[in-house]
Amino acid sequence: MKAFTIHTGLVAPLDRANVDTDMIIPKQFLKSIKRSGFGPNLFDELRYLDEGQPGQDCSKRPVNPDFVLNQDRYQGASVLIARQNFGCGSSREHAPWALDDFGFRCVIAPSFADIFYNNCFKNGILPITLSEDAVDALFSEIEAQEGYQLKVDLEREKVIKPDGSELGFSIDEFRRHCLLNGLDDIGLTLQDADEIKAFEERHRNNQPWLFDAIR
Repeated sequence: MKAFTIHTGLVAPLDRANVDTDMIIPKQFLKSIKRSGFGPNLFDELRYLDEGQPGQDCSKRPVNPDFVLNQDRYQGASVLIARQNFGCGSSREHAPWALDDFGFRCVIAPSFADIFYNNCFKNGILPITLSEDAVDALFSEIEAQEGYQLKVDLEREKVIKPDGSELGFSIDEFRRHCLLNGLDDIGLTLQDADEIKAFEERHRNNQPWLFDAIR
């Protein structure tokens, strides 16, 4: 998993509340578990004017010119700002996979659905909760200033605006540690690889008949 320490990126505003995981990545794309290739179908129903299907060449599909991610000024955005209850709905982990594959490293909103919030940390995405007033101000500033960027410092737990002012946020220390060090569940387990191997060897020596039985 990619570590997250400090990230500076163009911000794209998604001015919608209660964006659910089916809107983030529709159900027909959930057949694959490869964790990659979902970016072209992120927000599929909003980005395109037709109904997308798995394996379809999205470069030939009619796009919705009014959707924010199709606008020239937001091309290459890596920070997404949204409204309350982002990521609600079903618990599909494909939602953060699609955001990551598209290029988003951070999502900022007043609130998140719990399961989506947890899944973000497991996939290298930093979800930041800010007050509704702070989010309102960011939306206004983004609209007024093309090329608006934010610097996100996870070590200091600060969002730094273009004028140098800072917005503080708080992340659970364990989640912060994992994201700073690029540790997902597998990475955490592999930190104890030597101890796991030693246990397996002791177990094999103490009860060899168990291992003979499963050959």
